Amino acid sequence: MTIANRNLILNADSYKASHYLQYPQGTTQFSSYIEARGGQFKHAVFFGLQMFIKEYLSKPITNDDIDEARAVFEAHGVPFHETGWRYIVDTCGGYLPIEIQAIPEGMVVPVQNAMVQVINTDPQCAWLTSYVETALLRAVWYPTTVATVSWNCRQIIQGYMMETCEAIEGIDFKLHDFGARGATTEEAAAIGGAAHLVNFQGTDTISAIMAARRYYGAEMAGFSIPAAEHSTITAWGRDNEAAAYANMLGQFAGPGKLVAVVSDSYDLWNAIDNIWGDALRGRVVATGGTLVVRPDSGEPVAIVIETIERLMKKFGCTVNNKGYRVLPDCIRVIQGDGISQQTIVAILEAMKQRKQSADNIAFGMGGALLQKVSRDTMQFAMKTSAAKVKGIWRDVYKDPVTDRGKRSKKGILAVVKNNRGEVRTIRELDLGQRVNLLQTVFKNGQLVREFNFDQVRANALVSAIATESTEEADAELHSPDLG
Repeated sequence: MTIANRNLILNADSYKASHYLQYPQGTTQFSSYIEARGGQFKHAVFFGLQMFIKEYLSKPITNDDIDEARAVFEAHGVPFHETGWRYIVDTCGGYLPIEIQAIPEGMVVPVQNAMVQVINTDPQCAWLTSYVETALLRAVWYPTTVATVSWNCRQIIQGYMMETCEAIEGIDFKLHDFGARGATTEEAAAIGGAAHLVNFQGTDTISAIMAARRYYGAEMAGFSIPAAEHSTITAWGRDNEAAAYANMLGQFAGPGKLVAVVSDSYDLWNAIDNIWGDALRGRVVATGGTLVVRPDSGEPVAIVIETIERLMKKFGCTVNNKGYRVLPDCIRVIQGDGISQQTIVAILEAMKQRKQSADNIAFGMGGALLQKVSRDTMQFAMKTSAAKVKGIWRDVYKDPVTDRGKRSKKGILAVVKNNRGEVRTIRELDLGQRVNLLQTVFKNGQLVREFNFDQVRANALVSAIATESTEEADAELHSPDLG
């Protein structure tokens, strides 16, 4: 059974169907843009548009699609612009006559800047620019929001690693995606999971690595290790808990190898003190690899601190050149229960106060990574900013007195960097000799500009460095005057 709707005409809100009858006579073009208006974060990591273009816009609309849409809309109670859609099939080969411009995928920009701009290329299809809003906005807000959540977690973890670790080379594997089972659909897991992989390389979401492969040419964007779940431990019975752990070492441990074992099925403290730290301690040390102990219940901050302290008592520790304690290479901890950006901060701060290095811990993040986001997390919106009516371009905007935060931009837009490297949105008319970061990525059915996954990751990394140096400019950038 296929649930996903592949008929692009039906990939819209119902009220869009009647909008073609609502525009001024003589309207031949509309230009609209997508931005994050604010919300929880000061910056956005733009990602995901290429997936949507390849999956949905690179395939033509057919007469069968139109027939289906006509039947649906007539039964649904809304008008259907059959003439307009037949024109697209007959004149444009079924490909949408629109041009989409976007900033580079992976780029980190302050909120309240345009990330995408859409304009129709055929004067008979002015209605189409706004019609694609539902599908296009969803294709941008979700992966961009997940990538932004993940990116912010990376900045937090990196900050604590710089304070408490001798090196930060392991940061790519400090936040592991546990979110597949909590996502609403397999497609959501794929899109959101790929967004996380812009910033990290650890994932258990296979759909994510397939999305990165199919849409961005990444041979292998993410990695995992053998790991136990509660059923593989409890199947041995409580009296054989030590045997279950020993089996994990026998099956997967070895020089240079990692194996993760959930250890709270019965009594986490007994597992640490008496099984891992006593009965199996010699085997753990002798493997030449790393055992990753996973607590999976209790209050996260207290559990992590106590787990590390008990492991240090049994396995010892060293003090690095920054004065923080580090477990031996044979043993580490991963906390995957109750993890969010807020709990990551709380755990790492508590560890720092106890002189425990961030080297000791990795995190697994599930629902808070892929599911606990919405369009309102970053206040995403797509708005029309210009219309060509009877041959003359006019500004189109909203400016509600009841919520000035929803004031929209005017005119055809461009995104530039000034001489201090600060990103801002301006009118295209004011571009001059500056480079417009909004570049055409799709036009009339063709993917014009393509990014591979390495480029996306590099853009996020370079942008992160630039963002740190221009933080003080945020107040100005958050209120661009485009009037």
